[in-house]
Amino acid sequence: MRDYRQFYIDGQWVDPVSANDFEVINPATEEVCGVISLGSEADVNRAVAAAKRAFESYGRTKRQERIELLEACVAEYERRYDDVATAIREEMGAPQKFALEEQADTGLGHLEEALRVLRDFEFEEVVGNARVFKEPIGVCGLITPWNWPVNQIGCKVAPALAVGCTMVLKPSEIAPLSAHIWTEIMHAAGVPAGVYNMVNGDGPVVGTALSKHPDVDMMSFTGSTRAGVLVAQNAAPTVKRVTQELGGKSPNIILDDADLEDAVTRGVLHMCGNTGQSCNAPSRMLVPSHLVSKAEEIAARVADSVRVGDPAAEGVRMGPVVSQAQFDKIQGLIDTGLSEGAKLVAGGPGKPAGLEKGYFVRPTVLSVKDNQATIAREEIFGPVLTIIPYHSEEEAIAIANDTPYGLAAYIQSGDMDRARKIAARIRAGNVKINGAFGGYSVPFGGYKQSGNGREWGEHGFADFLEIKAVEGYGG
Repeated sequence: MRDYRQFYIDGQWVDPVSANDFEVINPATEEVCGVISLGSEADVNRAVAAAKRAFESYGRTKRQERIELLEACVAEYERRYDDVATAIREEMGAPQKFALEEQADTGLGHLEEALRVLRDFEFEEVVGNARVFKEPIGVCGLITPWNWPVNQIGCKVAPALAVGCTMVLKPSEIAPLSAHIWTEIMHAAGVPAGVYNMVNGDGPVVGTALSKHPDVDMMSFTGSTRAGVLVAQNAAPTVKRVTQELGGKSPNIILDDADLEDAVTRGVLHMCGNTGQSCNAPSRMLVPSHLVSKAEEIAARVADSVRVGDPAAEGVRMGPVVSQAQFDKIQGLIDTGLSEGAKLVAGGPGKPAGLEKGYFVRPTVLSVKDNQATIAREEIFGPVLTIIPYHSEEEAIAIANDTPYGLAAYIQSGDMDRARKIAARIRAGNVKINGAFGGYSVPFGGYKQSGNGREWGEHGFADFLEIKAVEGYGG
């Protein structure tokens, strides 16, 4: 069992002001795999004070100094890569192959991308008789979720380090093990004392203390829309910048000229990836009404083929969901879907056969009559796909946009020009055509209640920078 009860403040591992142990549960076994401490406002105050002191010097560092620091972070992350993957497998039940090839890769990817952008980033420009500077915003509060733990840490910490900010990270208390290893990586790489700090804790205490703190200059939050609203409300009295990456209910429009077998197969497998626990998951599959029966047949076959089980076992494609609470929520929404008249295409309530222990969910496909069903509107955050019929391209676009969210969307078509025209009309921050992935340079973030601001790549630098115009400076 991992004992991770200390926090990282001002370059040292320190005990919490008051002991408050919290057990971390391995969702595949339902057994305790680690213990952390839940912090208090006093712990946050210590961490913010350290970050504020460190900003006086780190905020004035030269580009080359930060390049060398990020290079050291990359090297140390590579050395600890397998440790990160194993921690993610333990804390959230990610299959070992997925943890290695997908989850752990994100941390390295964001560090390498921040380093690439930093080498040539323009921190100043001439506008008329003025010189416009992009300066680090200051002390940043970073709150990250459990579903892609290192991804969300990496896409916040890496650009903050790159531009000269200091920070306090509050990782999810549900999946904090990889965050602890990330922190060991930062320490071993030589991040100066106070520049990076980590305090474990829950949202109501540590998250609130960070959001309200007058010496925190910006908050970067990833999580539920409900929690994001609270962060913004808590931050408002101090008029600090707040960026948010929140929930989603992403449409996957399969056009009538797409390869139906390929499109449906990819859509189902994508929903099962990370056990459906991704805010940008293609959870609403929009299918031409005359093709729904065929799509259901393909979806059932693919869903039934997904191997669910022990994340450490070879060949397992899908592990458990992260917690009992998450399992109960998903079961409740499946039941709601069925009670409202949804057709059960695959899976359904309960656990897969032979998996009585662990928070395992059956890969489930439900088919509904329209977009008004509860399961078509609420974010389920599990391996549950909803098939929705449409009768025209215009109706497909309307259904896709008929959601309070706008994080991602997917379009499957044999005609690229047609797909591009539809993409232009979708109200979402990220649209993928035929399964494309643009890498860590492509901006990520949402419209509407899916948040504000952008992460990843050069666009991810902007939220950590203030703009200063010095007029009369000269060319």
